[in-house]
Amino acid sequence: MSGMLDKIKSTEDIKRMNLKEMHYLAGEIRELLISSISQCGGHLAPNLGVVELSIALQYVFDTSVDRVIWDVGHQSYVHKILTGRKEAMMSLRQYGGLSGFPKSEESIHDAFNTGHSSTSISAALGIAAARDLQDQSYSVVAVIGDGALTGGMAFEALNHAGNEGRDLIVILNDNEMSISRNVGAMSGYLNRLRTDPSYSRTKEEIETHLMRIPGIGPNIARAAGRFKDLVKYLMVPGIIFEELGFTYIGPVNGHDLEEILPVLNNASKMKGPVLIHAITEKGRGYEPARRDPGTFHGVGPFDIDTGKTIKKPIKTYTEIFGEYMVDRAQTDPRVVAITAAMANGTGLSEFAARYPERFFDTGICEQHAVTLAAGMAKAGLRPVVAIYSTFLQRAYDQIIHDVALQRLPVIFAIDRAGLVGEDGPTHHGIFDLAYLRNIPEMTIMAPSNENELLDMLHTAFTIDGPVAIRYPRGAGEGVPILSDRQILNQGESKVLKKGPDLAIMAIGRGVSIAREVAVLIEEKGIGTLLIDARFVKPLDTAVIRRIGNKYQKLVTIEDNCLDGGFGSAVLEVLAKNAQNIDTLCIGIPDEFVEHGKVELLFDYLNMDAVSVVEKIINRWPELLGYSRELGLLNFGKN
Repeated sequence: MSGMLDKIKSTEDIKRMNLKEMHYLAGEIRELLISSISQCGGHLAPNLGVVELSIALQYVFDTSVDRVIWDVGHQSYVHKILTGRKEAMMSLRQYGGLSGFPKSEESIHDAFNTGHSSTSISAALGIAAARDLQDQSYSVVAVIGDGALTGGMAFEALNHAGNEGRDLIVILNDNEMSISRNVGAMSGYLNRLRTDPSYSRTKEEIETHLMRIPGIGPNIARAAGRFKDLVKYLMVPGIIFEELGFTYIGPVNGHDLEEILPVLNNASKMKGPVLIHAITEKGRGYEPARRDPGTFHGVGPFDIDTGKTIKKPIKTYTEIFGEYMVDRAQTDPRVVAITAAMANGTGLSEFAARYPERFFDTGICEQHAVTLAAGMAKAGLRPVVAIYSTFLQRAYDQIIHDVALQRLPVIFAIDRAGLVGEDGPTHHGIFDLAYLRNIPEMTIMAPSNENELLDMLHTAFTIDGPVAIRYPRGAGEGVPILSDRQILNQGESKVLKKGPDLAIMAIGRGVSIAREVAVLIEEKGIGTLLIDARFVKPLDTAVIRRIGNKYQKLVTIEDNCLDGGFGSAVLEVLAKNAQNIDTLCIGIPDEFVEHGKVELLFDYLNMDAVSVVEKIINRWPELLGYSRELGLLNFGKN
């Protein structure tokens, strides 16, 4: 039997399939996932693990009416295939193509836009409340992984949902993984549910056994009271969820359609909140992904036969950070590393292996991770918190209240800063300069190459207060790594090139763009002063003042939002000095940027070097005939 996918013209076609046909459909979906993701990259292992569950959801529910919310949403590819987007799979995560996450603008079947973890139950409860208040009738389902369940927001929502008592289904997709292997007490609890035979008993079975006790059974059953609660605590699966007000069903085999279909069907008819505990296997159906689900969680193009990813030879900023941490820990016993379920993604796997007692994975709990670091710093350690820029947003209050307010020496290694590419607007790290630079006591640095990253890390350990170092995803500039490390003077920029006509001040990845701009504009006879700012806070106010005194035109370049970012900071300094200099700020405009390769996104935003040169010439056409003052070539301190 073949061609089952081709027979699906609408989700109604799935409802007409028998179990054998759905089994074949699952195999074809896995083949499509492997072939398409091997070429365009994406989240392979999570999607291979939810194939049967996704089919079952479409069989039982009508997702054009019923609301299914996928937590994080990186496992929604199968859902997209089954809801009319199969032909577009080769455009997945490509510029102008399918998003790698649920997107209501893309399809009526995508009930809620997601990208960060632990939000689904809150959103589902909100939708259920709106449904009830408007006297409507449809099912609401949240699909959340056991990794996302480590996030505190998920428990806040479970607590509220149990108290509300509204009709709501939560499917706990339990594959023992988030991105890195799950940690924590909840992970251990779920593991006991999976493996301990005693947990397979239900409340009804316990009551049945009590009733069978000759003579006294019915009396015990009627007046069980505290004894029944005791038995329930000892024997009933999912007692935590039961106590939160949910009816717990499971564990069930999430790959067995014969088992999962009637469970979903029955749950759709039950009143009140229901939690279905489905056991799935990440990477199922593709052996390399099954053996190494961490690598294949989010993977670039790879060879299907070998499972080997196609890697660029240049080291990434993440790898360089990870190597530095291992080296630093060898000589400084105070160094500890903290991450939020991202040991692999932040480059800390080797640190965790070498120094397990000094490595702390909090699960998907960024708020807790930051305050944990604050406690460690208060007690004399030197914690390094490695979190993606977009995820650090969730710990904003803790950065202010628990770290900066006490001027604690916590180092924030902010990975995936700036545009991240194919993961799109939920993952672009384009707000961190704006949301960090207004915090008192915070030092903020951004490297333009690998050596600067290492020097900034080296410098951070000498600063008695909070430090943030933000760096982009992927490969660095490919410069030779120097063996000697420098301690940078706080707030001191670096002059890369001198020229009389135009000043360019750039930060982080913006320096690379600025270098290209300087070359192109030099070809037009325009001499450029090029400065690598290195620090966003404190800024090199002395250099900015000299630029204001000697130049009439200034360009700032950053891969951060313009509003409140690096360019804004420079303008604030000029305004404070009452220096009126015509300034062109290049950065991310006031919009959410879609997904696509970073190079294409820079083109779209007119932030590529050619476009920036055009902006400069359009703004100041007189530069093409500028009368040079050669004395400005001696730009320096005075």
